[in-house]
Amino acid sequence: MNEAETLLKASQDILWLHFIVLLRAAPVMSLFPGFGERSVPVRIKLVIALAMTVVVAPAAHPFLVDVLRDPPPLAALVLGETLIGVLIGIGIRLFLMALQTAGSIAAQSTSLAHILGSAGVTPMPAIGHLLVVGAIALAMILDLHVRLAEMIVHTYAIFPVGQVPDTGLITDWGISRISHAFAFAFTLAAPFVIVSVLYNLTLGVINRAMPQMMVVFIGAPVITLGGMVFLLLLAPSMLALWVDALHRFILHPFGG
Repeated sequence: MNEAETLLKASQDILWLHFIVLLRAAPVMSLFPGFGERSVPVRIKLVIALAMTVVVAPAAHPFLVDVLRDPPPLAALVLGETLIGVLIGIGIRLFLMALQTAGSIAAQSTSLAHILGSAGVTPMPAIGHLLVVGAIALAMILDLHVRLAEMIVHTYAIFPVGQVPDTGLITDWGISRISHAFAFAFTLAAPFVIVSVLYNLTLGVINRAMPQMMVVFIGAPVITLGGMVFLLLLAPSMLALWVDALHRFILHPFGG
């Protein structure tokens, strides 16, 4: 084999390596908070996916040596790698949906659901929009995308290339992630729900004690102001809990 054939073989292996990594990295990046938003153009998402592929490919090469030597059928490869990437991306995306749900619960509890209308591409209350923007900013500031690259590399040890994940295990994992997302959303919004319950109980007692008093005219400004004050006080803690939960998921996406 002369130098030209050796160079051609090496070039083919490099292109094949990056193609395999792109199949898994692209769905993850298209769903990652910040990079996968609907407001981000598709071309930018493609560039980000290619950049992540270039970063991950050298580290993932030891896991793909056998695959490069004896590649599986193309259809099985594309299906399996894309499925794994979509699963990881959905698992990460559920954290953003949990924050949106927490914002909706808080807004409904404090009568702030439509104070600013729809502030984003996805219709949501203003509280949810503020929390999502803050969470995305924190994710970028804390370099969680760097941890994401490490996670993609580690997934090759969990799900080898060319093997389709077991549907039963994936179903159980998906159900647990969805239930965790809703439980996490309610946990974040719990202070607002508690304040709302106490507020309505107080209004009921006052209304029974003083039927002639229009408690709604007094209570509405109070709950609105209280909701804003609570958001000011609790938003940093809510975002800190969210970032910590996302970081723990990136470290161990499938448990362990």
